[in-house]
Amino acid sequence: MKKIDYKKELKYLYNPSPKKPEIVDVLKMNFLMIDGKGDPNTSQEFKNAVEALFSVSYTFKFMIKKGKPGIDYGVMPLEGLWWVRDMSKFSIEKKDEWLWTAMIMQPEMVAKELTIEAMKTVKKKKNLPAIGKLRFESFWEGKSAQIMHIGPFSEEGSTIEKLHNFIRENNYKLKDKHHEIYLSDIRRGDPKKWKTIIRQPMS
Repeated sequence: MKKIDYKKELKYLYNPSPKKPEIVDVLKMNFLMIDGKGDPNTSQEFKNAVEALFSVSYTFKFMIKKGKPGIDYGVMPLEGLWWVRDMSKFSIEKKDEWLWTAMIMQPEMVAKELTIEAMKTVKKKKNLPAIGKLRFESFWEGKSAQIMHIGPFSEEGSTIEKLHNFIRENNYKLKDKHHEIYLSDIRRGDPKKWKTIIRQPMS
């Protein structure tokens, strides 16, 4: 059976350096997504969204693995887009005001048509409040800057500032939404070692 590690296949997007920002061209990819609002650390809505995203993503994985030809792959990490109505007022100190899209990238062999079938399969096994909010959608960021943040989420401020300064120093402007990719399982391990990719589209 063929096995694919998409984090390795897309290493330039999922393994940036923690030492300095870099510029990448982010290709169009397919995602399973859910929108919401509020502080991810305290919001039940966000927790429900994450559970639904991973449940359906793993269902996709097993559907593809059992298909012909069977292909095995690792489910991709959770990602989040974060913003407020007026991005000039975006602050990591006011998370209750954040709007968000929680999402997980899906491999090209996962067709949009599988979404309804996968959702039905999950519904039979679990009663997930957010399952009906899921959508399958293409997402493209294009030219962006990114850096790896190592440590707890509460200490991201200096890393974000470093990234934004890098963008301005290279004569670009910030555009669109703040993007984070969560590579660590925060239920386990030392928060000082958590790895989070901070990405910012630019023009």
